[in-house]
Amino acid sequence: MSFRRQKVIGRYIVDFYCPSAKLVIELDGSQHFEEKNLANEIKRQNFLKDKGYKVLRFINSDIWFNFSDVCRTIDAIVNPDNSNQYK
Repeated sequence: MSFRRQKVIGRYIVDFYCPSAKLVIELDGSQHFEEKNLANEIKRQNFLKDKGYKVLRFINSDIWFNFSDVCRTIDAIVNPDNSNQYK
């Protein structure tokens, strides 16, 4: 599986994109949870889902402190046949 970084989809730029799985991965810092940004985040999420993309969101602290779990989650999506190896 290949991933692209900062892929343009419509009028949005997603953090990471896996074309073969039609998977978008978003890494969210604290600004994503501020009230003034929540409506835009919901619009963005709905746009991507309406276009048929699966969207995974991780908060930055997950990347720093639970990176192996993040990788396992992504791998289970892009390689569903291998998902039993993590149980």
